[in-house]
Amino acid sequence: MTSQYEFRLQLLQQSSNQNLLSGIRHGIEREGLRVSADARLSQFSHPEVLGRTLTHPYITTDYSEALLEFITPVYCKLEDVMKFLEELHSYTCQNLDSETLWAGSMPALLEGEQSIPIARYGDSNPGKMKTVYREGLAHRYGKAMQTIAGIHYNFSLPESLWQLLSDAESSDRSLEDFQSESYLAMIRNFRRYSWLLMYLFGASPAVSKSFFTQQKPIESLAKLDEDTLYLPWATSLRMSDLGYTNNAQSSLSICYNTLGEYVSSLAKAIKTPYQPYEEIGLKNGDRYLQLNTNLLQIENEYYSNIRPKRIAKRGEKPLTALSHYGVEYVEVRCMDINPMEPLGLSMVDAAFLDVFLVFTALMDSPEINHAECQRVTENFARTVSEGRRPGLKLNDEQGPVTLTDWGLSLIDKMMPVARILDQANESDLFSESLIQQKEKLLDSECTPSARILQALKSSGDGYINWMLKQSEEHSRYFSQQEIEPERLEYFGRIAAESRADQERLKASDSTHFDEFLKHYFESE
Repeated sequence: MTSQYEFRLQLLQQSSNQNLLSGIRHGIEREGLRVSADARLSQFSHPEVLGRTLTHPYITTDYSEALLEFITPVYCKLEDVMKFLEELHSYTCQNLDSETLWAGSMPALLEGEQSIPIARYGDSNPGKMKTVYREGLAHRYGKAMQTIAGIHYNFSLPESLWQLLSDAESSDRSLEDFQSESYLAMIRNFRRYSWLLMYLFGASPAVSKSFFTQQKPIESLAKLDEDTLYLPWATSLRMSDLGYTNNAQSSLSICYNTLGEYVSSLAKAIKTPYQPYEEIGLKNGDRYLQLNTNLLQIENEYYSNIRPKRIAKRGEKPLTALSHYGVEYVEVRCMDINPMEPLGLSMVDAAFLDVFLVFTALMDSPEINHAECQRVTENFARTVSEGRRPGLKLNDEQGPVTLTDWGLSLIDKMMPVARILDQANESDLFSESLIQQKEKLLDSECTPSARILQALKSSGDGYINWMLKQSEEHSRYFSQQEIEPERLEYFGRIAAESRADQERLKASDSTHFDEFLKHYFESE
């Protein structure tokens, strides 16, 4: 009997459908800390020349005022996404004066919680809300965790593909429902196999001791020198318990079986009181300490490796947009910044992500029960903390299997997808991306995490000094890139528009912030 995967592959291999996958849409978000010449977190405001972070479409900040975030527009061609991302890096680095963009996921030198400035977005109600949300994160989890940087990969398949599959499989759902269900099926498969991404692309095996601003370093970490701590077989401390941890959220069992279940479970968490957060308090006098005292302040507080997304209108809640209009794209959130790549990832990395995501979308994807939910969580956790350990075993649906064997088997299954993508894009980039990943599975020393540890050991530099040198090297590269005069004019105009837009937002405030917040949480 033909599996769903084989049936869908055969459909896409038909000559009339071979170019459908050229309509894949991508966008990349890359975070990076601004640091001083001695690797300390910048204490300066976001550079005025870059525009206003609240309203700039491409250059903003994440948690900290020092944590830049670059957001590309959406493109079908990977080359266009990477080119725009490079322009953003070059334009920014050429306007940073004496500062440098940090090259790694784990942060630069932290000098206690007080050295981490929270991002500021002006005096408009939406701007205040963003800052108060970040104040809440600081009180709930500490600031150090929020200085970790990553890459988010936004991805959607063309509507014509969903239409083709819906017709071929005689679905009785509306196209919107079929598309949403298919994206959730894709997310379930992503969760089943995302351990592979952590093995192949995890790039944060080491961290500075200064990261532990509120507690002693974890005893399981080995010492490379007086400041550098690491796990010998780790691929990504960023995605381990040392990075994004959240005990309160462990009670949220969200396994993406239906859109309704996903939306309602998150909506419930935003309305569920949580005693430790009630003890923090909502306000100190007139100053807000957090947006509310519930399990989640807003949806974005839920830390997940992948999210179903829908572009919301200004003022509209993300969950409301998802509930009303369905899933539009997915946001992959587990990618570390590779400090050996100027942009944090390469074109080949991005091509493999495309293959991987199309594969997860086409594969059969039964619902995930509680036991499987635990298994996929454990596979992921084991890979980030000891993914390169020789002979490491994970658990698939049949039982224990070595990471290497399972990974090689998945790469082989993906090869037809890579060929279809090659054909649709008149390229051999996608097949090449699989060959490169196969090499990492056959030799763990080829992985970014192994190469970083090797570089740290052979250079004699600690984490901070080595990463600073990488940062400076990338900064020199971006500073030497020539930006066309019309592109300089374009970025200057976008920055000016962002200033005017922020002023307009402030002028349009018609209520006190208390009322604004009350209305936001009461609206559906």
